[in-house]
Amino acid sequence: MQQAHPTNSVQPVIPVDPTVSEVQRLRLELQRTQAALGDFAYTVSHDLRARVRHVLAYTQLAVEDLGPALSPEVQGHLNTVAEAATQMGLQIDGLMQWAQLDQVELRPISLCLSQMVQQVRQSLEPEAAQRRLQWSLPSQSTQIHADPQLVRDLLHHLLSNALKFTRTRPLAELHIGWEQDHAPTAPLCCVSVRDNGVGFKTTMQDKLFQVFQRLHPPHEFEGVGLGLALAKKIVERHGGRIWAEGAPDAGCCVRFTLPLCSQASA
Repeated sequence: MQQAHPTNSVQPVIPVDPTVSEVQRLRLELQRTQAALGDFAYTVSHDLRARVRHVLAYTQLAVEDLGPALSPEVQGHLNTVAEAATQMGLQIDGLMQWAQLDQVELRPISLCLSQMVQQVRQSLEPEAAQRRLQWSLPSQSTQIHADPQLVRDLLHHLLSNALKFTRTRPLAELHIGWEQDHAPTAPLCCVSVRDNGVGFKTTMQDKLFQVFQRLHPPHEFEGVGLGLALAKKIVERHGGRIWAEGAPDAGCCVRFTLPLCSQASA
């Protein structure tokens, strides 16, 4: 039996501009890839959104058409369909937000970290109403070099998570701290957000920052499992890193790094 010879595929020749360095070329390729991914995510999300609206609309029509003939059992089934569609809609919205983070142009400026924390804390006061809370913040602030809107979103994700997972505590304790991280490349600020909430299993630590990963049942805590994934992308857009420590019923501590201002690191 004659052995088949592999065919030689013709690879497209990419013109090389000698004035463009390898780093510049890779950066351009990354930008093109991110733009294509953003366009793909937007198209998919838009089409999925339309399907979700159809499911919800026709579920409601079924309820209205059946009227008095609708049995409690069928009503329960339709409620389950509507709840699943609503949850899918929230996931689609979150996926859009996650994908668009790659397209956001960073506009870093000098920011007072304590002021940013206080602003986010005030915005979360409605969520903390009628609860006993104990906030702990450093007496001294520091200046970071970052995009104000993204840092505000980052702090909102983390503080909102801390409030949510301390809901079962008679007294919720939230500790926010920062210190200089003496990195070899550039001065960084290491920020920590620690709570006394329900915590998580250490075996699940690697899944904390993945998209749509939930470590607790939805009937216990609401959400789609995207807050930490968004926080991770924001930190990485600034060249930092983020990690978490915790244990079941022993709280959680999320740490991340952001660039310090040159004056703050002097």
